[in-house]
Amino acid sequence: MAHMNVKAQVDQTGVFLTKVATEVNGFLNEATLSSLKRLNPEAEAYYCDILSTLRKLAVYSEDAAAACKKIGQQQTFPQQAAQQTLLRIYHQCIEEFFTPKKDTWYEDSRSAYTGKNSIVFRHEVSADVKRLFSSLEKDFLTMREELEYTTSHQQMKMV
Repeated sequence: MAHMNVKAQVDQTGVFLTKVATEVNGFLNEATLSSLKRLNPEAEAYYCDILSTLRKLAVYSEDAAAACKKIGQQQTFPQQAAQQTLLRIYHQCIEEFFTPKKDTWYEDSRSAYTGKNSIVFRHEVSADVKRLFSSLEKDFLTMREELEYTTSHQQMKMV
C-alpha cells in the first residue's frame, strides 16, 4: 500500500512541478530588469536577486518534474529512489520557494491566521511579481504539506 502512495505522490509532484516551471518560465520570458526596477530604481540588485532565484526555481522544477516522470515510467517502481527524489524536491524546490538562499523574500508564519499571502518581499515589488507568487503560493503550501510526512519519514529512516 505504501508503494502505491509513494507512486501517487511522485505523479502528483511531477504535475505540480511542471505547472510551476511553466508559470515561472512564462514570467521570466516576459519580465525584464528594467521593467521591474521602474517601481524602485535604487533596488536593481534586489530585482536581480529575485530573477536569479526564480531562474533557479524554474530549473530545479523542470529537472525534478523530469525525474518524477522517469520514475513513473519504469517497469518496476523504484520505491527507495522515489522517496529520495521526493526528499530532494522538498529541499530544492519547496523550501527554496518559502525561504530562498538569497533572502529576497520570507514566509510570514502568521499568514494562516491573517488571511494574507504568506510570502513577504523585503522591498516593494511590481504587481506582476505579486501575481506570480500569489498564483504559486497555494499549490506550494499544499505540496509542502503533502511532502512533509514523506520527507520526515525518509529522514528518520536515514538516521
